[in-house]
Amino acid sequence: QVQLVESGGGSVQAGGSLRLSCAVSGDTGRTYCMGWFRQAPGKEREGVAGVHVASNISWYDASVKGRFTLTQDSAKTAVYLQMTDLKPEDTALYYCAASSDACYKSLDRSFYNFWGQGTQVTVSS
Repeated sequence: QVQLVESGGGSVQAGGSLRLSCAVSGDTGRTYCMGWFRQAPGKEREGVAGVHVASNISWYDASVKGRFTLTQDSAKTAVYLQMTDLKPEDTALYYCAASSDACYKSLDRSFYNFWGQGTQVTVSS
């Protein structure tokens, strides 16, 4: 089992920035990818960014590319999502996820099998 705990959400005005953190613990030996997903009210959960843990190669959804940056610490015990130039449409519950499946360059939530509880991000115009 892998445990994930998100933090860092909050309320900001459009154009502002936030940094989300995800603490990773447990049996991480078979964690191949880490990802950030989000779910707005009435919408499906969608992938935002992912990283291949071993190679540190990251990928992004087109809606956030150039604005969001996913990083991981050298000990592989935390991942971060730096969000800049936030827009009202970025408002959602943001989830950290881990995958022990075929996840390379994927933002398909079905490949991610461990999830955190989520942290709320609200962007006002």
